[in-house]
Amino acid sequence: MLDKHIVPHLVRPLNAVARQLHARGVRADQVTWAGFALGLGCVVAVAMDAYGLALALLAANRLADGVDGALARLHGPTDAGAFLDIVLDFIFYGLFPLGFALANPDYALVAAVLIASFIGTGASFLAFDAFAKQRGLSHPDFAYKGLYYLNGLAEGTETIACFALMCLFPQHFVLLASAFAVICWLTALNRVVGGWRALN
Repeated sequence: MLDKHIVPHLVRPLNAVARQLHARGVRADQVTWAGFALGLGCVVAVAMDAYGLALALLAANRLADGVDGALARLHGPTDAGAFLDIVLDFIFYGLFPLGFALANPDYALVAAVLIASFIGTGASFLAFDAFAKQRGLSHPDFAYKGLYYLNGLAEGTETIACFALMCLFPQHFVLLASAFAVICWLTALNRVVGGWRALN
């Protein structure tokens, strides 16, 4: 919901960082893998109750996720790069709540519900992209994306904001995770209905 308003303001600083890396011969896929490693570190930090470190690693992971796209556009985007980027993003999103379940087994059920909601948002997102590609469709607000960006209530900005709040207020994980799971299920429902209508 917020991505189309937030992302345009990030383009210039991300491009500036990407140009510096490009001049040093750094490839987009390298940044993608580095970002994923930072994300795994974030999950480990959450599992160890090191929430300040987890928040810092979360920010670094998201910075890498923005830079790799800008870097890919300098080198020339590839299907392989777009595939790697989205797959590693979804793996990280699914692992993040697991960190809280490992930190506190009492959080396991709500973490499982949140992860299940991510399956709904992710499946609807990726399934629609497959058919959008066949029909040559692209989203006017996200034409630069390697995939058809099917927007909704829960997009990247909302997800990362929720993760950041969980790191800042881990004692409220159950409330935050439950509320965001509802938002994700509403997003999935909207995408299923909207996607079916668009393709029908």
